[in-house]
Amino acid sequence: MQSEKVFGIGFHKTGTTSLKIALVELGYSVTGPNLVQSRTPSTQLWRKLQDLIEKFDAFQDNPWPIFFKEIYAYRPNSKFVLTVRPAKDWIGSVMDFFGAESTPMRERIYGFGSPLGHERDYIERYERHNTEVLDFFSDKPASLLVMNLAAGDGWLKLCAFLGKRDVPSRPFPHALRRH
Repeated sequence: MQSEKVFGIGFHKTGTTSLKIALVELGYSVTGPNLVQSRTPSTQLWRKLQDLIEKFDAFQDNPWPIFFKEIYAYRPNSKFVLTVRPAKDWIGSVMDFFGAESTPMRERIYGFGSPLGHERDYIERYERHNTEVLDFFSDKPASLLVMNLAAGDGWLKLCAFLGKRDVPSRPFPHALRRH
C-alpha cells in the first residue's frame, strides 16, 4: 500500500485508463470506474466511496471527479490528477465511445445519460468541471497536477508530482488511443 492516496479527477475520455495503467506500474492499487450503474443518492454514494478509499491507493474515472471536494475534505493530504484534453477532441471521443448508450452516472453528471443530442450540455459540464477543479485547488497547488496526455505529458511530470524518483523507461501508456 502506498502512503498517500491519488485521485484521478479528470472526466472519462481524458486519459483515465492510461493514468490507471501508469499508477499500477508505479505500485499503486487502483480502482475505477466505480458504481456507474448506481442510482444511489449522492450522500449514500459518498459513504460507499469512503469504503473504497480505505481499500485502494488510487482512483480514476467515475464517480471520483464529481466528489473531488468531498475527497479533499476527507483526505486533504491526497494527490489529485486532473487529466484534460481539448473539448472538441473530448466530445468526439465521448460520442464515439458512448454514442446513444446511457448510464445513471452520466445522467448524474450531465443531466442526460447519453451524449447523443446533448453534446453542448456535455461540453459545458466538462469545461465547468475543469474550471471548478482549477479554482478549488488554486490555493493548494501542491495537491493538484494537470496532465494533458495528448500533448505529451507523461512519466516525468507524474513521477515528479508523486515524489517518485524511479521514472519508468518505457513510454507512458496510451490506452484506448483510438477514442
